[in-house]
Amino acid sequence: MLARIRRLLRQFFTKSRTINNEPLNKVSLIVIIFIDIFILINVFTGLDDISRWHLSPSQAYPCYSEWNNYRTQTDKDKDYEIIRLLLTDTNTEPSFQRNYQQIQEGHLGKVTEFCLNYAGYKDKIYTSKNQQTIKTIDQKQTNISKLEQDNRNIRDRYDSTLLEKLAGQPRSESINPVGAEKAKQTLEQNANNISTLIREISNLKNQLLAKPESVNFINFLKDEGKFSTVEKGYKQAAFWYPSIQFAFQSIFLLPLILLALSVHRFAGARGYGLISLISWHLLVIFFIPLILKIFEFLQFGAIFEFLFNVISTIFGGLLFLISYVYILLIPLIGFGLIKFIQKVIFNPKVQAANRVQKSRCLKCAKKIRHHDVYCSHCGYHQYTECPNCHNFTYKHLPYCRECGYSQSSSHL
Repeated sequence: MLARIRRLLRQFFTKSRTINNEPLNKVSLIVIIFIDIFILINVFTGLDDISRWHLSPSQAYPCYSEWNNYRTQTDKDKDYEIIRLLLTDTNTEPSFQRNYQQIQEGHLGKVTEFCLNYAGYKDKIYTSKNQQTIKTIDQKQTNISKLEQDNRNIRDRYDSTLLEKLAGQPRSESINPVGAEKAKQTLEQNANNISTLIREISNLKNQLLAKPESVNFINFLKDEGKFSTVEKGYKQAAFWYPSIQFAFQSIFLLPLILLALSVHRFAGARGYGLISLISWHLLVIFFIPLILKIFEFLQFGAIFEFLFNVISTIFGGLLFLISYVYILLIPLIGFGLIKFIQKVIFNPKVQAANRVQKSRCLKCAKKIRHHDVYCSHCGYHQYTECPNCHNFTYKHLPYCRECGYSQSSSHL
């Protein structure tokens, strides 16, 4: 097994830096490396673009996060806070509902109808009158903060002013600009103003929450059935989204791989060394992101979610067992992939049959004469001795060309 891997690696590097079995000069190799880097960057850019083609869970359910945050809040003033949040939102042109609809333009998938209805309720609340109410509340809250700060400053000086008075110190010699009586009067006046402003703010909030559009919106938010439907759809979309991304990325890569493979085989058969080399590099470059995406899918896709759910159900919190499963699973998948490549894609017996029919070298596929024992391009010996008749027959073919003896048990 290790010998096969070493042989494959040796063949890989030899094929990546030679033209017609002659090594590339350093300048040409540097040029090809720069081409490889440029193409690889564009491949990953294309993969990123196509992975965003289908709506993500947060795009298909744009209301879920905000809706879920509202439900999990324990603040008694959360009804007002969510209305205040939407009335202070600056990204509302032309409307909440239209913004949600624009998300799906140029993408596959649609924004869920519940979120469009959610945005419709927000649009009804988003009026200039309601916005002015919020601004008024904010102004009053700012005034309260200023009065409270003034009171803190006065209290900081009040104690020293009171001590000066008890000590009989003349007012003209005091370090405080306000006397004790005046400070006390100002504190009481500010406290009364603060109480008045708090009542006014409370009235404005109640008026805003009592409006029909606000009542309808809050009732919509508190509908358990609607939220359960949105939550279920969001979690299902989140489960399948990595698999959808992987499918689109595979659709992007597979035509490039097939095209590069076809050109490489055609160029190799016709002896176009430079085209064969470049197409080989392209083939490798297209395979690199595909392999990475396969491992990414295994780590974050539906398979991972399935294992996560199974282990969570059976073993509870022992989620580190997923790592054990992957440590055992990935090498097995890699071993199976290598066996598949060896037996199907790069099977010497399959390649030998085609190359013998076309009078080509069994190893490098270059054109040779029909009875050449060695390849004049790579020096590979084309024949092996038949264990039955002891005549020369082609390597890797199932039967001897002289006596028809089966070669399956012989060591080729």
